[in-house]
Amino acid sequence: MNYIQSIILGFVEGLTEFFPISSTGHMILIASIMGILEKKITNLFLISVQLGAIFSVFFLYRKKLFYQKYDFYLKIFLAIIPIGIFGFMLNRIIYLFLESPIIVSMSLLLGGGIIIKSENLYKKNYFYKSNSITYFNAFVIGLCQCFSLIPGFSRSATTIIAGLLQNINRKETVEFSFFLSIPVIGMATCKKLHDYFFQLNYIDFRIFFHDMKLLLVGNIISFITGVISIKFFIKYLQKYNFKLFGYYRIILGVFFILIHYFVKPLRKF
Repeated sequence: MNYIQSIILGFVEGLTEFFPISSTGHMILIASIMGILEKKITNLFLISVQLGAIFSVFFLYRKKLFYQKYDFYLKIFLAIIPIGIFGFMLNRIIYLFLESPIIVSMSLLLGGGIIIKSENLYKKNYFYKSNSITYFNAFVIGLCQCFSLIPGFSRSATTIIAGLLQNINRKETVEFSFFLSIPVIGMATCKKLHDYFFQLNYIDFRIFFHDMKLLLVGNIISFITGVISIKFFIKYLQKYNFKLFGYYRIILGVFFILIHYFVKPLRKF
C-alpha cells in the first residue's frame, strides 16, 4: 500500500461510514480493484482507518456526548453487548469475510432491499413515531447491529433499520447510530491493532513506521470527510428518506456480482 491508496481508502471511509451503504464494504471492493486486498496492512487498514471517522463524531457532537444523563450511557452500553460477544466469538470467520468481495456484493444487494422495505413500513406507521429510545429499543438496535459483522451489511444500515422498524424518529435513530459507532469501532480497532502487533515475529521498524504513517494519513482524511458527510447526512434527512441508499446498494451489488461472474480479468476478485 502507498500513500495515494491510503488517501483513497481514507476518503471512501469518511464519506461512507455514516451512510447506510457499508464503508468497509466499499473499501474492500476498492482495495480489490487496486490489487491490495490480500496484504496484511490492508486488513489492518480496513478497520483502523475508521477511527478517523469516529473522531468526527466526537468533534461535531462533543457537547451532546459529554453532557448526557446516565441513562444515555447505559443505553449505549446495552447496545454494544451483543456485538461485543458475537464479534469475539466469530473473529476468525470475520477475518475471512474481509477478503471476500463477493460476500460484500451480496450483502449490499440484500441490505438494499431490506432498507427499502423498512422505509415502506415506516411510512405506514407515520403517526406512531417515538422521539426517544428506550432501553429495550437500544438493546434491539445493538442485537441487529451484529449483522454488520458481515462486510457489506453496514453497521449504520443495521442500526438505522432497527430504529425504523421500532418506529423511532429518523433523526433520533441516526444520531444514536453515530454515538454507538464510537465504542463499537473503538473496540474493533483496538482488537485489530492487538492482533497485528502480536502476530509479528519481529518488528522491522522501517516497515512498522511506514505502516503507521499510512494509517495516520488515512485517518486524517477519514476525519475530514467524516465531518463533511455527517453534516450533509443530517441536512439530507430533513427532506428525504433512506430509499435512495437502498437503490444505490442494489445497483452496486448487482454490478460487482456481474463483474465477478463475467469479467475474466477479475476472476480472482
